[in-house]
Amino acid sequence: MSNNIYDFKALEFSGNERSLKDFQGKVLLVVNTASACFFTKQFKTLEQLYVKYKDQGFEILAFPSNNFNNQEPRTGTNLETFCRINQRVTFPVFKRIHVKGEFIHPLYNFLTNKELNGRVGSKPIWNFHKYLINKKGEVIDYFYPTTSPLSSKIENRIEQLLSE
Repeated sequence: MSNNIYDFKALEFSGNERSLKDFQGKVLLVVNTASACFFTKQFKTLEQLYVKYKDQGFEILAFPSNNFNNQEPRTGTNLETFCRINQRVTFPVFKRIHVKGEFIHPLYNFLTNKELNGRVGSKPIWNFHKYLINKKGEVIDYFYPTTSPLSSKIENRIEQLLSE
């Protein structure tokens, strides 16, 4: 049983599989996203958060999902264009996955299951549910979609983990 996220892989828009080991030693915020959601405006604040902390060892990993009210109808190039051009995000965005249910991606099964990750048992209740990961790849905390990426609650936790 793994106690960190480095055993998992995710598909990039190019179709290449990317190991989450590539992010070892960084503080991560893992977010399930959607392009047709009330919270889609958080792409902009997520990007601001990313720009503020990326040079200190912080990454945001976005996982588009269509699990909530079909709010992510886009796939492939259409979805990548929306994220990169329309929303101007520069942090990694992966191919669309399931973040709950029968076809849940193994990463999200780990993130949401306290028996697997040892600390957090919180399934996404909607798009833009956020998981905070420390430099060892351990799930440390989670934040509901209503929590702004620029909230002091999130920034203080990131700064604390970056200093460890």
